[in-house]
Amino acid sequence: MSLTNPSQILLRNSELLAASKPLFINFPEDGFIDSYRQLHNPESIHCFNTNFIEHQEIAKKHGDKVSCIFASCYESKVSHDLVIITFPKSKAELNFTLAMIAHCVTDSSKIIFVGEKKGGIQSVPKLTKEILLNCQKVDAARHCMLFAALFQPEKLSIEFKLEHWFKKYQLSIDGIELTIASLPGVFSQQKLDIGTALLLANLPTKMSGKVLDFGCGAGVISCFVGKHYPDTELSLLDVSALALRSAQETLSLNGLTGKVFPSNSLSQVTEKYQHVVSNPPFHQGVKTHYQASEDFLSGINKSLLVLGDITIVANSFLRYQPIMQAHIGDTKVITKNQGFTIYQAQLSSR
Repeated sequence: MSLTNPSQILLRNSELLAASKPLFINFPEDGFIDSYRQLHNPESIHCFNTNFIEHQEIAKKHGDKVSCIFASCYESKVSHDLVIITFPKSKAELNFTLAMIAHCVTDSSKIIFVGEKKGGIQSVPKLTKEILLNCQKVDAARHCMLFAALFQPEKLSIEFKLEHWFKKYQLSIDGIELTIASLPGVFSQQKLDIGTALLLANLPTKMSGKVLDFGCGAGVISCFVGKHYPDTELSLLDVSALALRSAQETLSLNGLTGKVFPSNSLSQVTEKYQHVVSNPPFHQGVKTHYQASEDFLSGINKSLLVLGDITIVANSFLRYQPIMQAHIGDTKVITKNQGFTIYQAQLSSR
């Protein structure tokens, strides 16, 4: 893979990046780590990712040469003299990330931010003014920007506790009361989105047995299914560690249990299901990205029981029906409303 634009702007400012124990947060595997090692020969390199795909790629490429962590928050006894943060797609996630790493940096640790301009990185100085010292733009090139700052750990002297970062809200859907918990950056963090609401109003009349919630987010769909259809057994997958931790919390708050696990599309799916429900994601970072959802729809037949069904909601402009028709079977349009469409298909045979 060729170097991404953010990695290129970092390497052209390599004099800023010299460090003994750097921490790279939410980096893709694009060759940057190899280039960094050749330039600076650090004592150790640490990578933290909340995206399961990026974590897997780094771990596979670098093995035990890099300390790789996939989790909802970073915990380490290492003191990092450099932290490079890929600017998150959700601004709410930025200060969460800084609070999370406060325990493993000092007032001499360099904090570097890198990201695409259209992702909003120019707001870094304003967003971090209460936490960072002298946050300044260092470079701008290839539609990206680079900022550097020093940490002020005393500004975050309170011990980081993940539970303090959950946003919780109540939902009442078809007479069912739910409590939703969501960490920063998780889809539909503060309210029920239109697409999911439409999906929940158009689920199969009867549901029992194993149910897979693909791209579970904070767990709204699974919790409704678990409450409305008590004879179901829930499985929830997502690519995001923040989403998975949110879903676990949401299940617990609603007195439900389920198997919650990370997956690159269907890579970690080993069971067969009677029902699959999903509001499949089609955004990755600030770019529109369809491949994960298309891979899911073309491959889900292998994970459906015969006569099992799949119900999804999608933006009406997305051409998912032909994919479902080709790989699963007869695919019906259940309803259309406010720019969203509900599709349902049943696996009649293998």
